Amino acid sequence: MRSRWVQHSIAAAVALSVSAGGLDVLLAAPKSPVVATDLGPVRGVATGTMQEFRGIPYAAAPIGDLRWRPPQEHERWNGARDATSFGPHCPQVATPYGTPSTSEDCLFLNVFTPVKTNEGRPHLLPVMFWIHGGGLVVGESDGYDPSNLVAEDVIVVTINYRLGELGFLAHSALAAESSDGASGNYGLLDQQAALRWVQRNIRAFGGDPENVTIFGESAGGLSVHSQLASPLAAGLFHKAIVESGAYSLVQPSLSAAEAAGAAFAASAGCADPSTAAACLRSLPVAAILTHQPGATMVPNLDGLVLPRTVRSAFTTGQFNRVPVIEGSNHDEWRLFVAQTEATTGTPLTPAGYIPAIAATLGVPASTATFIGTVIYPLNAYASPSVALGAIGTDVVFACNARLSSRFLSQYVPTYQYEFNDPSAPMLFFPSISFPTGAYHASELQYIFDVLETPVPSPGLTPTQEQLSRTMVGYWAVFARTGNPNSPEAPAWPPYGSSDQFQSLHLPTPAASTGFAVDHKCAFWGLN
Repeated sequence: MRSRWVQHSIAAAVALSVSAGGLDVLLAAPKSPVVATDLGPVRGVATGTMQEFRGIPYAAAPIGDLRWRPPQEHERWNGARDATSFGPHCPQVATPYGTPSTSEDCLFLNVFTPVKTNEGRPHLLPVMFWIHGGGLVVGESDGYDPSNLVAEDVIVVTINYRLGELGFLAHSALAAESSDGASGNYGLLDQQAALRWVQRNIRAFGGDPENVTIFGESAGGLSVHSQLASPLAAGLFHKAIVESGAYSLVQPSLSAAEAAGAAFAASAGCADPSTAAACLRSLPVAAILTHQPGATMVPNLDGLVLPRTVRSAFTTGQFNRVPVIEGSNHDEWRLFVAQTEATTGTPLTPAGYIPAIAATLGVPASTATFIGTVIYPLNAYASPSVALGAIGTDVVFACNARLSSRFLSQYVPTYQYEFNDPSAPMLFFPSISFPTGAYHASELQYIFDVLETPVPSPGLTPTQEQLSRTMVGYWAVFARTGNPNSPEAPAWPPYGSSDQFQSLHLPTPAASTGFAVDHKCAFWGLN
């Protein structure tokens, strides 16, 4: 099941046949599929398991005067455009979670289809539209091999979108250029432009433009939440899957985002508001990346893309009402504890536990002491790292995922899950002193082949492969029908008054309760 990514087309396919006269070697060149899009034909590659169309532009390069503007239409091309190589990643620095890039010409998408999408098929195929994670500052479209999903007779589209300050800078000088007075959220607008491309073109690839599922993990999950809440995305998708994306249910105001943008501009030498837009657009990409603060960004309430917070949209029903799968991982925060240990070279000690709580949550020492001695006492956990991991998991990810399920389920069919394989292979940091469990992003290797991670994957055990097959089936059936249930998998009840969620554990997932107690959601006021 775990196919390997095919980075380059194979020059020839070799077929061996044994005849009475001996061994005949038959060489046959692979097909190069060509599909017509609205801007011109694209020529992809057939790998044997999929047809892949890589590096298709869905918008003009956001360079020069188009930097910090909504995505614009790409020009047409003559002849069949080569679509056998991935396009450049959007600008980002080197991290364990993404490949460095300084290319602003990065608004590309990739389409993966079964080998035969039209021949012998009476219906168009469901489309799954993947939005990568990375804190809205790193990540790329081509780190995910969707072979397993495509094998379930779905078409998968993966995209790049603008990241960091280039994708989410809000500034009064940029707002002054907008007829709507909005700035920031350019990365979300890119996602919508790619969804509009899908609406115009996916039928030519055998996909159904009226059956599109957006799904994403971490910042990709936050992006899915944002598209659910964005009036501009109405009608562009029909189902949604959120993996660990509920960590930011309340977004900052435009004025707060513009204040942060002004501070960034000043640090980059563009403090004068009257010349800031031109000054910022003259900066080299490397300078922008150098002055970019923080490891994450969030969208803002610009009044255009996001007129209200995600939480407000979900609680009032003012969102794009489609069926939703909402989920989190049992040990999300252990990834970030592991990252700190890998960076410092030192495991968290008992003496450092309370200060680490204060630093993680931004609370006074007295509050951190109460949390670390009364609510999450060290004697209840295997190590300080595991204890701190539980705190971050509960307050940042888990309880917010359950809240989202509760809000959404008042209006649309909603299915909550928790990924819970405590032995999930660690892909980012080797030689960590504590078990990383079902850490943040660990479920990705059960849906995709995730490649080019710092730690080569040892592969999944046979029992983990079984869980992987079940999860892929759930995702694909949901994309097809809006309900993850099928005769081939354990029943997954919809989220409702029973507070049931699907525990994705070894060897076989099962419906469970007790999520709020396990993650102490009442203490955090997220019950």
